[in-house]
Amino acid sequence: MQKRILIVEDEPAIRDMVAFALRKAGLDAVHAGDARAAQEAIMEKVPDLILLDWMLPGQSGLDLARRLRREDLTREIPIIMLTARGEENDRVSGLESGVDDYVVKPFSARELVARIKAVMRRSQAEDERGSVELGELRIDGAAHRVFANDTPVQIGPTEYRLLHFFMTHPERVYSRGQLLDHVWGGNVYVEERTVDVHIRRLRKTLEPHRLDAMVQTVRGAGYRFSTSY
Repeated sequence: MQKRILIVEDEPAIRDMVAFALRKAGLDAVHAGDARAAQEAIMEKVPDLILLDWMLPGQSGLDLARRLRREDLTREIPIIMLTARGEENDRVSGLESGVDDYVVKPFSARELVARIKAVMRRSQAEDERGSVELGELRIDGAAHRVFANDTPVQIGPTEYRLLHFFMTHPERVYSRGQLLDHVWGGNVYVEERTVDVHIRRLRKTLEPHRLDAMVQTVRGAGYRFSTSY
């Protein structure tokens, strides 16, 4: 079955170019010109991935990404942000809103398709991972859910992969580069600063359950996941 990609982009020329490239790559592409149209498309059929433009009329792509991450139906859909903003702070803001990757305009169709396939490979791999329990945390791999003392934890897809890796490799220190290789994949270009953003998001996810201290910073070395805190 073809993977369904929702393109949320208000510029018709870019939208048509992206849709053509996706269909040529064997993907099913659907369009939306703004946030409202995007939500209507999602309600009609949930996509496998969302390409989301930063600058949209009405509600910005950044605000829409935050909203999608709050809702049960869309929380686990991978999101790639399309943006003309290339500054580091802007990219970090995008990642902190809940997106899984970003592509800076102008971009080639080949690069975009490669990024989409990489993100979907990571999502598929996380679905295949098993269950694990450590301390007060439990991951149900089959259901793709996280529990803290049997209370469901609302978590995004990248934080899920990061947490699963940490829980299956506890008490060891990993550098940012090592985490990128293990969690994002060695053949994917992602800046090391990205790791810091997702570590903060993971801690924020665990904070209401008073488990954020399990994610520990080891100064000058990287990060460690430990039940001793």
